Amino acid sequence: MAHFVIMGCGRVGATLAHTLEDAGHSVAIIDQDDRAFRRLRQGFTGRKVTGVGFDRDTMKQAGVAEAYAFAAVSSGDNSNILATRVARETFHVPHVVARIYDPGRAEIYQRLGIPTVAAVRWSADQVLRRILPEQHLAGDFREPSGRLVLAELDLDAGWIGHPVSSIEKAADIRVAYLTRFGEGILPAAGTAYQDGDTVHAMLQVDRSSQVAQILAKAPAKESQ
Repeated sequence: MAHFVIMGCGRVGATLAHTLEDAGHSVAIIDQDDRAFRRLRQGFTGRKVTGVGFDRDTMKQAGVAEAYAFAAVSSGDNSNILATRVARETFHVPHVVARIYDPGRAEIYQRLGIPTVAAVRWSADQVLRRILPEQHLAGDFREPSGRLVLAELDLDAGWIGHPVSSIEKAADIRVAYLTRFGEGILPAAGTAYQDGDTVHAMLQVDRSSQVAQILAKAPAKESQ
């Protein structure tokens, strides 16, 4: 069980809140207009916080300091980006994502290392994939037999600076490519994992949980 904070209680925010609560997580949702909380179903047990989503006091009321992830999905690009930056840079929330209506701006922020989802391609699934590791492992592609999956992987910060080859060896996977500053790159022999990189790797479906557990820990000294 983890704590998630959502900014914006529109249709998108309400869908995320219900999905996360159904998965057993605690949820806090922020909106400037308390009437927006009417979109939440009866029996919703999460925290409802009325206020400006990027205001630090408002975010503290929502428990952002203890949050595993923060999703800004209000109707304003600027508000979403600002709130996401505050969550990441001030409160050090490990997983953040911002919904952006302007695809051009989304690409710019992606290059700056701020995970974004452009509204024209938006779906609740895409946001969940960026804040729930198990959704990463669900994968974008499976080969015909269903035994292999291409998945986004979360790595402990201790892997920063280590060669991609050491990641492959430790987890017994094949790294297909990295996303760095919003662009895909094919790892070469000496490519090292950098802060902000997203690792996309092929792995056996039945080893998904094991791979996640291995990479969620700092590497052993012998793998350096």
